[in-house]
Amino acid sequence: MDERKYLTAEEVSERYRGGISVGTLRNWRAMRVGPTYIKIGKAVLYPIDELEAWDQKNIVTCRGSKRLNTDARDEA
Repeated sequence: MDERKYLTAEEVSERYRGGISVGTLRNWRAMRVGPTYIKIGKAVLYPIDELEAWDQKNIVTCRGSKRLNTDARDEA
């Protein structure tokens, strides 16, 4: 089991399969948007628990999913 608590910008980019580049993370930091980070000296680190919270804030629920849940309850 991996016991790391923080990821580098490169690791965050890998976590999101390259969908968020290191440059995008840099721009987001400059604009104060995106996931929370910690800066120690020149090192920029992203707490894994904050990334998971950021993931939860960005979940998109589709209308079709709600309808399927309602249909399943009606059948029960």
